Amino acid sequence: MSDTIEDRCEAKGLRMTDQRRVIAQVLERSDDHPDVEELYARATARDPRISIATVYRTVKLFEESGIIERLEFGDGRARYEDAERDHHDHLIDMNSGEVIEFVDPEIEALQEKIAEKLGYRLKGHKLELYGVPIKKS
Repeated sequence: MSDTIEDRCEAKGLRMTDQRRVIAQVLERSDDHPDVEELYARATARDPRISIATVYRTVKLFEESGIIERLEFGDGRARYEDAERDHHDHLIDMNSGEVIEFVDPEIEALQEKIAEKLGYRLKGHKLELYGVPIKKS
């Protein structure tokens, strides 16, 4: 597998314009889960000629090509991340909207155990937890 989003786009035969390269680089450097508006703001900071329509089209193309993954956390905004990032789950703070990534070996093992108990071999999963901070007294 290729190292960067841009490399994977080229490997899949996608035509890479300068604007698509900027959007790919912005996605690559994101350590959060940006929506289209956030991607647009970050991309236009690097190249003001990029339109919001270009960002929408590029995100759709990257998603359909399996390069990025669309995430929906119940806030009405589709967010995106690199489809080849290491597996992780998400905890969403319902007050702030913050998305916290985590990996828990016990949860992973339990999911495998449940699938096996039901007669399945687990091939993948997504876990999203929604919560509010515990108030400390």
